[in-house]
Amino acid sequence: MKNLKIFAVAMMLLTTGTPVMADNEKDGDNKEQQCEEIDNYDFLYNNENYDEDFEFEPINDVLDEAFSHMGARYRSGQAGPNAFDCSGFTSYVFKNMGIDLNRSSRAQFNQGDPVDKDKLQIGDLVFFTSPRSGRSIGHVGIVVDVDPISGSFNFIHASTKGVKVSNSNERYYSRRYVGARRVM
Repeated sequence: MKNLKIFAVAMMLLTTGTPVMADNEKDGDNKEQQCEEIDNYDFLYNNENYDEDFEFEPINDVLDEAFSHMGARYRSGQAGPNAFDCSGFTSYVFKNMGIDLNRSSRAQFNQGDPVDKDKLQIGDLVFFTSPRSGRSIGHVGIVVDVDPISGSFNFIHASTKGVKVSNSNERYYSRRYVGARRVM
C-alpha cells in the first residue's frame, strides 16, 4: 500500500505541467536545439527556495498516515479514525507523528511558521476560508505535492465528501486560499 501511494504521488508530479513538444520543424538542427532546451531541468535542482534541512522520512510518514484514511467520511466535530472534519483530520494525522496540533483550523493557523505560497513544501498545512467562516479561517489540508511551474499544489483534506485530494486551482479553493504554516 505504501508503494502504491508513493507511485500515485510520483505520477501526479510527473504528469502535472508536462510540456508537449510539437514537431513543426523540418530540419534536424532545430530538433536538436528543442531537445536541448527541453532536457534542461536546472530549475528543478537550482531552486533557491529549497530547504537543505528538508527531510523526506517524516514527511513520507505523514503522507502515509493521511492517505491511509482516504475516503473516510466527513463528520463535523470528529477527529478519527473512521470519520473526520478538516481540523480533526490534520490534528489526527500529525498526532500520530508526535506533533500536537490544536483542534480547530483557526487555532492551527497560529501554530508553526508561516510559509509563502511560492515556498510551499510537502507536509505544510494550507488554510482556506469557508462559506460559514466569512473571511476567517474555516478549512485546512495537508500539501501532498507542489507544481513549481504553475505554483499550484495538491492537498489532502477532509471535505464534506470525505477525505480526498484536491487542487489549489479548483475554483472553490483558489478563491478561498488564506495561507500556509509549516509545523515540522
